[in-house]
Formats: sequence, structure tokens, C-alpha cells
Amino acid sequence: MDKEPITSQGLEKLKKELEELKKIKRPKIVEAIAEARAHGDLKENAEYHAAKEEQAKIEGRVIEINDLIARANVVDVTTLEKKDNVVFGSTVYLVNLENNEKNIYKIVGKDEADMTKNYIYFRSPIGKALIGKRKKDLVTVTTPSGEKNFEITEVKYI
Repeated sequence: MDKEPITSQGLEKLKKELEELKKIKRPKIVEAIAEARAHGDLKENAEYHAAKEEQAKIEGRVIEINDLIARANVVDVTTLEKKDNVVFGSTVYLVNLENNEKNIYKIVGKDEADMTKNYIYFRSPIGKALIGKRKKDLVTVTTPSGEKNFEITEVKYI
């Protein structure tokens, strides 16, 4: 069983989601199934089948979260020795060398990755390209739209 790196914030988020699934969503779906069952013939009962499908999704996610928590290797980047290299959990400030556009990315685990927040998976192409690099390094990332060149302007452990 491989350990999966995760930030302490990511672990808390998973625990909250698990709590909500177990204490709120699971009881609601059990109630919905009981109500749909009371309507009679289950073969033709769309509410019953939809509720059973939702229950399967919830139970699948509960199993997935329990597995992730069991394999979690919490990395608290704030406790690391301050250096200039990019590691899991660090926040990286980049400048795109083609258009001078500035980007800020936080390197995170799979379940935390969220492009709307600029949280990128450490095994993604840009994540892999950044890990191990240092402030002032030039980085080339191969993306579906071609190669992109960046300079790392800052690395923070926040």
C-alpha cells in the first residue's frame, strides 16, 4: 500500500467530507430509499433506483476517503527547513518567459488538486517539472498546447 502525500489542510478537508457523508448524506439517502420503497413496485420506481444509485456513489466515496486517509503521508511544508527548492506542498511563483505572465501554484496531492485555486497535482506535467527546482531556475513544461518556458521567481513554504 503506497503512502500518498497530502497537505495537512487536504487531510482536514477529506475528514470533513467523510463526516458529512456519514452523518448527513448517508442518513438522508437511507430515508429517501425507505420513502421510495413505500411507494410500492420497485421495478418501475425511478425514485428508488435514483436513490440506490446515489447510495452507491456515497458508499464508494466513503470507501475511497477511508483508503486515502489510511494511506495519507501528511506533509506540513511549514515545518520544513527553509530552502529555495520546490517540494511537495510548496508555493511556487513563476513568470512565463513568452508573455511575462505571472503564475502562482501550490504543489499538492491528487485529491487537493484544483486549477481554480492554482493547486496542482505534484505528478502533473507542470508539477513534475517544478519539483526539485530552485528559485531563479528556468523550467520547460511540455503541455498539450506545446512547450512553455518559465522562470521560478520565488518558492515559499506556507
